Amino acid sequence: MTTAPDGTPEGIHETVRARYAAAITEVTADGGSGCCGRPAQETFAASKYSAEYRDGIDPRLVQASFGCGNPVLVGDLKPGERVLDLGSGGGLDVLISARRVGRAGRAYGLDMTDEMLETARANAAEAEITNVEFRKGHIEKIPLPNASVDVVISNCVINLSPDKPAVFAEIMRVLAPGGRLGVTDIVCDDDVTAQQRTLHGDWASCAAGALARGEYLAGLRSAGFVDVDVRYTDDFPHGMHAAIIRATVPDVPDTPDVP
Repeated sequence: MTTAPDGTPEGIHETVRARYAAAITEVTADGGSGCCGRPAQETFAASKYSAEYRDGIDPRLVQASFGCGNPVLVGDLKPGERVLDLGSGGGLDVLISARRVGRAGRAYGLDMTDEMLETARANAAEAEITNVEFRKGHIEKIPLPNASVDVVISNCVINLSPDKPAVFAEIMRVLAPGGRLGVTDIVCDDDVTAQQRTLHGDWASCAAGALARGEYLAGLRSAGFVDVDVRYTDDFPHGMHAAIIRATVPDVPDTPDVP
């Protein structure tokens, strides 16, 4: 487990919570922020959503994304599926997911920030999307039962966690057999040390807590995932990248009939 400068994972949670509470408050007042809460004009994250995904979504909500990609595209959602968005923020990816899975499916959003949850619920009500549910909690301890979702998505949030192994274990727990993970995140090259990451940005700005590509692969495999893949999509300075991460939960093997 990685700890905050004050020596506690709780310190990281509070730093991140405060940063994004302030960011969403500013966005709802002014409209628009960039990846990891950085100001922008046409936001980096918004540029990842084509017209197909923006259709029927309030443009202000798209511009309010703090992510580094389009995890709904990565998740390849199908009608009737149950999807969970970790760190759901203002609800953009949850609302898009809810429309993709249809009335037979369901989309859950999980966030630890009250201001984010309030905004997301208001956005869902305004869009009249009812097959959604937003829950408060940490991604290291997901408040859902075992094997309760088919797909887990996330948009530049796992890097913010102080305990990635716990996150990977929880994702594995809540995914049904054959379920899949499809997230976007900030990842660094394997030769970028943990100390160097802290020099390129603090935890809440997505740099200090970013995993190296090899660490991501090893962490997901250690949690039991198969078909693990980390692919860079955009390059940033100092060996940092936006990336797509995919992985699958193994199917339960068939039990042979006993005569």
